[in-house]
Amino acid sequence: MHGTASPERILLIACGALAREVLALIEANRLSHVELRCLPADLHMTPEAITGAVREAIRKYRPRADRLFVVYGDCGTGGRLDAMLLEEGVERIAGPHCYSFFTGNEAFAETAEDEITTFYLTDFLARHFDSFVVKPLGLDRWPELAESYFGHYEKLVYLAQTDDPELDRAAAAAAERLGLGYCRRFTGYGDLGRLLATGFKPSRPLPIRAGEAVPAAETV
Repeated sequence: MHGTASPERILLIACGALAREVLALIEANRLSHVELRCLPADLHMTPEAITGAVREAIRKYRPRADRLFVVYGDCGTGGRLDAMLLEEGVERIAGPHCYSFFTGNEAFAETAEDEITTFYLTDFLARHFDSFVVKPLGLDRWPELAESYFGHYEKLVYLAQTDDPELDRAAAAAAERLGLGYCRRFTGYGDLGRLLATGFKPSRPLPIRAGEAVPAAETV
C-alpha cells in the first residue's frame, strides 16, 4: 500500500501590509503546506528598496521550500521587481498593486481611467491611516497640506476585504479629513483569494468573518 505524497512546500514572501489577509486565507483554505514570511510594510515608503529586499528574502528562504512565490504588486518599482524575479526564477501575484488584485485585475483595469481622481484605502490602510498616510505626509503637524497633496482627488474609495463597521468608520473619517467624497466598495480578497484557493490547492475557499483572530506572521 502506497502512502499519499506530501504536497510541495510553498513559501510566500509577502508585503507586511498583506499579512493579515494572507494568513486568513491560509487558515481558511487549510493550507498547512504554505508558509508565510513578510517584509516590513513601510518598504512602500521607499519603493526603490523593495526589489533588493525581496531578492534577499528569496535567497535566504529558497532552501526551506520546494517553491517560492512573491505576494507583491509592482508597487512602484517600475518593472525592476519583475526583472529580478525573472532572474531568480520566482513568480509573483499578477497586478500593479494590491488595489488592483483585491478588486480583481481585470475589473480594476476597466475602471482605472474613470477613477483617475480616486484615492484608495484597503483594510490595512484604513486600520493604519495615521501611520502610513497622515504622519509620513506631515498632516498631523500641517493639516493644511492636505489640499496640496489631495486637491486633485475627488473621492476616497475604501476597498474592503472584510465586513468590519469599525474599519468603515475609520475609512469614512479618513475621507473627511482629506476633504474627499467617500465610497465603500466590498472586494473581499479578490485575485489574492483565488490564488490561494486554486493556485496552491484546488479547494473552495471558506468564508472569513470580520474580527476573526488569525496567527501572527513572522517578519523577515
